[in-house]
Amino acid sequence: MLDGFAEYGYLGLFLASFLAATVLPFSSEVVFAALISAGMDVWGCILTASLGNALGGATCYGVGRIGKTEWLEKYFKIKKKKVDSMQEWLEGKGAVMGFFGFMPAVGDVILVALGFMRANVPVTMLSMTLGKFLRYLVIGFGWGKLMQFF
Repeated sequence: MLDGFAEYGYLGLFLASFLAATVLPFSSEVVFAALISAGMDVWGCILTASLGNALGGATCYGVGRIGKTEWLEKYFKIKKKKVDSMQEWLEGKGAVMGFFGFMPAVGDVILVALGFMRANVPVTMLSMTLGKFLRYLVIGFGWGKLMQFF
C-alpha cells in the first residue's frame, strides 16, 4: 500500500499526509521518508506533507465543530468521554493548543475537542499548521542538521 502512495510522488504524499491527520490509523512519515530517500526535493515534500496534514487536521476540527458525538463514536472510534476529558484539559489554554495537533494518538482528539469548543478558527488553524510544518521540517532535515542552521 505504501508503494502506491510513493509512486504518485507529491500527490501520494499529500493523500498520505491528509489521511494520517484524520483519525485513521496511518503514518505519513514512512511515505515522506521514502520519497526523500528516493531523491525528491526535501522542501517540496515538507510543504506538500504539511499542507495535506493541515487539511486533514482541519477536517478533525470540522468534525468536532459539527458536534455529532454519535458520528465520532460510530465512524471515527473516538469516545465522547475522551473528547470531554480533552476539552476539560484544554479549558483555559485556548486555540494555540492546536499546535499539538501533530502528536500521535492525542493530536486528532485535541483538534476534535477544539472544534467542539468552537475555538478561534484562524488561531487554531495557524497554530496547528505551524506544529505540523515544524514536525515535517525536523523529520526532513533531521534534528542534528536542523540545529546546524542556528
